[in-house]
Amino acid sequence: MAWTMRLPEDEESQLDAQAVAEGRSKSEVARDAVREYVQRHRKWSEPLLTDDETVDLGGPITRHEIRKVMDGVAR
Repeated sequence: MAWTMRLPEDEESQLDAQAVAEGRSKSEVARDAVREYVQRHRKWSEPLLTDDETVDLGGPITRHEIRKVMDGVAR
């Protein structure tokens, strides 16, 4: 599908510079940026893990608590 993207001059200049630095077209760089944005904001229809595969630590956790849980999993 073809469409037009309008950018402020400074952003277009940055896109031009990035494309040149990577040896790619502006379209390729823009497609990759859109693809990454869509993937980053994707909403999953099902959880990635079941409740049985998770550990409830009852609130915010520290690095120490994460290591403790990971040590238990590794054994």
